Amino acid sequence: MREDASATLGVELTPEEPIPTVVDRGVAAEAAGYDVAFVSCHYNNRDPFATLARLAGETDGIRLGPGVANPYELHPVTLASKTATVAELSGGRAAFGIGPGDPSTLRNLGLDDERGLRSVLEAFKVAEDLWAGERVTHDGTFEADDAGLNFEVPGEIPVYVGGEGPHMCRMAGKHADGLLFNGSHPEDLSWARDRVEEGTEDRPDERDPFDLLAYASVSVGRDAEAAREAARPPVAFIVAGAAPPVLDRHGIDADDAAAIGDHIAAGEFTEAFGLVTGGMIDAFSVAGTPESVTERMAALREHTEGIVIGSPLGPDPEAAVELAAEAWRASAPE
Repeated sequence: MREDASATLGVELTPEEPIPTVVDRGVAAEAAGYDVAFVSCHYNNRDPFATLARLAGETDGIRLGPGVANPYELHPVTLASKTATVAELSGGRAAFGIGPGDPSTLRNLGLDDERGLRSVLEAFKVAEDLWAGERVTHDGTFEADDAGLNFEVPGEIPVYVGGEGPHMCRMAGKHADGLLFNGSHPEDLSWARDRVEEGTEDRPDERDPFDLLAYASVSVGRDAEAAREAARPPVAFIVAGAAPPVLDRHGIDADDAAAIGDHIAAGEFTEAFGLVTGGMIDAFSVAGTPESVTERMAALREHTEGIVIGSPLGPDPEAAVELAAEAWRASAPE
């Protein structure tokens, strides 16, 4: 694990709200000391790259990137170009979050059967070649024939793999710059650390150190019950996409998780959120008062190089941006 003074603090910005609102939240996050902002990618929300373009013009130092994009809705070469554009607009502050995607929303697009490790790996390896100025010919999970970018990409773009399965964690440890592990519980992060270390055993010596970040659903507020209630929607999506071993680890019935996923795919969000139990909130979010959130964050620090404060942030998202940053700083050992 990294020394606490340099541990990463990130935030997830979700463009389910108007883009100006999301951008204001990103500006507030930079002022509060966050290191990176990931804009979530779901077809049923506003466009993440339009949001990132606005953020690039309104911020000065925070890294910016999709979190997490998938290589199915957009051709991977196009995805690499869009991320490179964020790098250009931000003066070299881009990051690239890429993963297998949310199964509940990909089901709406007929893409749920496309999800897999190989497509994610191929997509970001090709992206790295394109950012380095190379022309790429590729024949695998997607095709490219002498593809290249017509502009120079400033700075280095770190690649963060978003995932939670054992093979994805190992692959990230070997090939990527970091892992955005979709988890909020210390037991899950401890397990993820072990899988990452299995991958880093084969990591090339010349690569930079690896960052395991808890991409945690956080809901912090002065009212504990309001904070827990606000966590229901993101927890529903997490439960619906969780792998069977993860559900088993927390004693959650797979049929209950499947029912939540079916409601989400059908657009029946009220029904899906109503099926979220207190145990699911405990397992898949960091929800409560600043004091209880600080305690959980301290436990997460033992297994990670940092945290991404994920949706919903809190019942009052604007206030929660600062509250979460304060809780993270308070969670550092003395």
